[in-house]
Amino acid sequence: MLILRRKKNESILIGDNIRITLLECASDGVRIAIDAPKQISIIREELSEAERINKEAISPGSVSVRSLQVAMANYIKSSANSENKTDSDDVLNMNA
Repeated sequence: MLILRRKKNESILIGDNIRITLLECASDGVRIAIDAPKQISIIREELSEAERINKEAISPGSVSVRSLQVAMANYIKSSANSENKTDSDDVLNMNA
């Protein structure tokens, strides 16, 4: 990580086409201006993190999908077993 000291209205160049200019310094933060090509995405880190968390919540991971598959398979098996048991009980009651 490169750490630089800049004063108000001083800039930092990144490559040939990105310029970051310090506009204002205050006790609660700084204001910067970023001049970059339109194809370069610029987003605050906390918004990027929130977006990642939202995407993870929308599309569950393979572990949770697999857990759901196992639970559904167990439910189907237990439902089939209880139906078979009921049919067997009915046959036994008819023979009695």
